Amino acid sequence: MCGRTSCHLPKDVLARACAYRDRQGRQRLPEWKDPDKYCPSYNKSPQSSSPVLLSRLHFEKDADSSERIIAPMRWGLVPSWFKESDPSKLKFNTSNCRSDTIMEKRSFKVPLGKGRRCVVLADGFYEWQRCQVNSQRQPYFIYFPQAKTEESGSVGTVDGPEHWEKVWDNWRLLTMAGIFDCWESPEGGDLVYSYTIITVDSCKSLNDIHPRMPAILDGEEEVSKWLDFGEVSTQEALKLIHPTENITFHPVSCVVNNTRNNTPECLAPLNLLVKKELKASGSSQKMMQWLATKSPKKEEPKTPPKAESDVPQWSSQFLQKSPLPTKRGSAGLLERWLKQEKEEEPEAKRPHNQ
Repeated sequence: MCGRTSCHLPKDVLARACAYRDRQGRQRLPEWKDPDKYCPSYNKSPQSSSPVLLSRLHFEKDADSSERIIAPMRWGLVPSWFKESDPSKLKFNTSNCRSDTIMEKRSFKVPLGKGRRCVVLADGFYEWQRCQVNSQRQPYFIYFPQAKTEESGSVGTVDGPEHWEKVWDNWRLLTMAGIFDCWESPEGGDLVYSYTIITVDSCKSLNDIHPRMPAILDGEEEVSKWLDFGEVSTQEALKLIHPTENITFHPVSCVVNNTRNNTPECLAPLNLLVKKELKASGSSQKMMQWLATKSPKKEEPKTPPKAESDVPQWSSQFLQKSPLPTKRGSAGLLERWLKQEKEEEPEAKRPHNQ
């Protein structure tokens, strides 16, 4: 399942992170719908508002279905047929939707049949692993592996240079497959757009943490096919829904357990062996600086793009499976973890040049 995410980028930066090419091959940025409703956060939970990508055709009758909109939506789908005046009175949980029953439940089958497919945007999501020994739960932050990309200026010319100057080459957002619906209260008022995240069986690397994971769309081609309901049928789109192994993770502080906590500490790497935050050194220091400069509380709409040195690069020592006891021989896992710690220690003290 997926019950907590992080999406802390300011709205202008978030749009640049979602750059795409339309059907004519032109470089585009998605346009915002109701941008004032977007609230950046390191700790988003169901019933809060999160940004999703969707086709412009959902809002404009004659639009090209390959063009994209970013819209803040309520997490937890409210079916269009719901008759109560308060969405919180919905008697079943719709924050997630199982892929194996998606065509059996009216709440999801109907909007899916209407092409109401969306992509939920996040830095990553959180999941909790239950310890076999004491039943305590250890949170993890899960996200796409981050790799150095091409320099901004080498990617291609961008239409409308007055809007932005560089192609995004920083953090790669996690793109999760979702379904949305539009609900109107019987008492009238504004339309409520809401979504659910489709879930699948976990990939092998995450199975020890949780048996379910979001259906992740890996790459521009998959995102494009999922969104373009005008050209891609429901049956074809559902072929994109499956687990992916292209994922990585690290343990984080239990501060994320409380949804009121909204700080970079929520997704900072944690050393499980000493149960405290790592001292600022090497790549973890750069990551903390990056998070601090891009905190939602410090948003400045016209701040120029940060230099490459601000890109968070987490050491691989934090991207392994938990050294907490598991069903899969934790003693050997811990031994390998410690060995890698020893091998990487000298390198961590050298200047980080990438």
